[in-house]
Amino acid sequence: MKWFWVLSFVITTTSISAQDVAVLHYKGGGDWYGNPTSIPNLVKYCNTHINTRINTDVQSVETSSPDIFQYPFVHMTGHGNVFFDDADKENLRNYLISGGFLHIDDNYGLKPYITKALKAVFPKQDLVELPASHEIFQTPNLFPEGLPKIHEHDGKRPQAFALFYEGRMIVLFTFESDLGDGWEDPEVHNDPEDVREKALKMGANIIYYVFNH
Repeated sequence: MKWFWVLSFVITTTSISAQDVAVLHYKGGGDWYGNPTSIPNLVKYCNTHINTRINTDVQSVETSSPDIFQYPFVHMTGHGNVFFDDADKENLRNYLISGGFLHIDDNYGLKPYITKALKAVFPKQDLVELPASHEIFQTPNLFPEGLPKIHEHDGKRPQAFALFYEGRMIVLFTFESDLGDGWEDPEVHNDPEDVREKALKMGANIIYYVFNH
């Protein structure tokens, strides 16, 4: 599937068609629908600042749906429980090893649930912390200290964890940062403009990385 997405990206940079991204609609009772303005705002920012051509009409996709294969980038967020049944696990695994990418942004309290859920999908793979020197923090915007801190939460340092399959990053889990809150409409969290800009720039780095790997 990856070859198709690479070709699609090349085509969309020179035509009127646009690439689609989606928000993951998962089971378990967690608020998968949190931060409703975040991904549309990130898409608009990327289209303006890094010359992507992504559809601003962001859709949701269920974990077990075959439609997930239409999206090179799927975003997941929430505060609570995450549950993947057998159909979810099989479909998500196939999507990711076929070239898909899942960005999980902890909106506070998601970590214990998503860690367990990912282990059920990839029992032989572990989340590993990315160093500040990783290229996702270098291009197109430089973050010399790695993942930026957007919201305090527990006051812990922000961390970016990744899951790799055959050398390719397939999952990025951003923790104690809450990028999605920084992507939301300004009046939602009343973040200072520089904080919101920092969140959007880091989001642009993620999108840039996904579309170039």
